[in-house]
Amino acid sequence: MFKRKKYKKVKVVIDDNVIAERDPWEIIDPLWWSVTLYEGEEEYLRNLNRFSLPQTYVFAICSYSGEVNNGGHDQFYFNSTGIVWKEALKGFGKLGLVAYYDILKESTERLGGSPSRDRDVRQQQLDKMPSDFDDLDTAYYQLEEKVDLGGALLKYIEENRELFYFEGILKKPDGVA
Repeated sequence: MFKRKKYKKVKVVIDDNVIAERDPWEIIDPLWWSVTLYEGEEEYLRNLNRFSLPQTYVFAICSYSGEVNNGGHDQFYFNSTGIVWKEALKGFGKLGLVAYYDILKESTERLGGSPSRDRDVRQQQLDKMPSDFDDLDTAYYQLEEKVDLGGALLKYIEENRELFYFEGILKKPDGVA
């Protein structure tokens, strides 16, 4: 028998003190708990409306990076996280991270230029793809050794800090701060 997760309401504040800790994941914590990647494009975009474009970009880039580092581009597109590809691409462009942009852009081209936001359709696109992403995964991992993605995100956050401020009540699972 499955136990239902218990949730509690937690006040979350992202301010200069949190930004000074220099942890992009903590700075975009409100998005992790507010933006669903599982309910389709309409719900995903509706959830993003609460946040600034810079917050959205950092969230998408962190989501993309986490998936690629865990299982490559195939995993990124196969999982629900693939819904963030457009925001990640725009974010890389906005941050001037051209090499990251180029890798992600090439991966979209292999899926016809515009991977579906619908996970089932995107998985069908993966099945029909004529080649794999191994070369792009390798290029991404090599790029991470040369270009500090976390540092670039922090610089962007610090330059746009007022657009990362947040104060609100979020539902989080018990045991999560």
